[in-house]
Amino acid sequence: MLSPPARDLVVVGAGIVGASVAYHAARAGATVTLVDAGRPGAGVTADSFAWVGSFGVLKGPAAGLRATATAEYHRLEAELPGLPVTWSGSLSWNSQDGAPDAGPGQTILDAATVATLEPALRQPPEWAVWTPGDGAVDPVGVTERLVAGARAHGARVHLDTPVTAVRRDTAGRVIGVETTSGTVSGATVVLAAGVATAALGAPLGVRVPVQPSPCPLFRLRAPAGLVRTVVNTEDFDLRQVAADRLIAAADSPERTLAAVRSTFHGAGSVELLSTRLGVRPMPADGEPIIGPVTEVPGLYVAVMHSAVTLAAAVGRLVARELVDGTVESALAGCRPDRF
Repeated sequence: MLSPPARDLVVVGAGIVGASVAYHAARAGATVTLVDAGRPGAGVTADSFAWVGSFGVLKGPAAGLRATATAEYHRLEAELPGLPVTWSGSLSWNSQDGAPDAGPGQTILDAATVATLEPALRQPPEWAVWTPGDGAVDPVGVTERLVAGARAHGARVHLDTPVTAVRRDTAGRVIGVETTSGTVSGATVVLAAGVATAALGAPLGVRVPVQPSPCPLFRLRAPAGLVRTVVNTEDFDLRQVAADRLIAAADSPERTLAAVRSTFHGAGSVELLSTRLGVRPMPADGEPIIGPVTEVPGLYVAVMHSAVTLAAAVGRLVARELVDGTVESALAGCRPDRF
């Protein structure tokens, strides 16, 4: 057992991870209060490229979580009809000599087959990794749907309410949080506040080694149907999000725009609409930090990179640990006490 089951939770952070924890815990019968300084998904969640898949992730503590990401989102779709998920598959390639080995659920395609999937490509690559089970989500839309689902199961939601401190009793056990609007009580507090998690833990003597990592995201106007899958190359991650809109995750807006125009037929009219620079939480070793904080009874941390990819799985597993008191082996390599 991790600790006695918690039936009274305060979740700090209504990004996609906090919203998922709140939804799954409320669905499991817990009394849940979700608190956020802004609106659901309005922080770094909104700046995510939001690719749901496992390409390139073959080892590490979270490899198992990532391997289940698509299945967990299919489960969530069944629970929350209308969840904004698109299962387009993904194509990945680079300029190195020779194709890599295909991983689970993947196929190596030749140029002719790649051209059938992305017919607008000017020069289809000699090979590409095709992962038909991959997809992408509207990250803010998914977060809003999770919050609505939590509310439907009885959760209280306090938005535009910054949390200023975690409260403890004289024995050092968590009893809730202090906000700009007053006190919110709870026997367990889940910190799912992205880069702000470290600052909330520090006054408690808790070190959460997570640093802000810039994540540029570009929105482009483009012809309808220019890109049909999630495309991953050395130049960009790219996908179509509306009839005349693309989003790209890359380093430079100018280089990205030039690369898109040179990669696809009919892309001469593609133009940059906006640039956003999100601040994703990057743990010191790149792996999720998920679990109870031993030195502060009642405190639980859930902060990670690839939050959108992992949110459906992590929300379910964290809820099981907190509400049922079980120990989830899939989270074993992600514990805060590894630092």
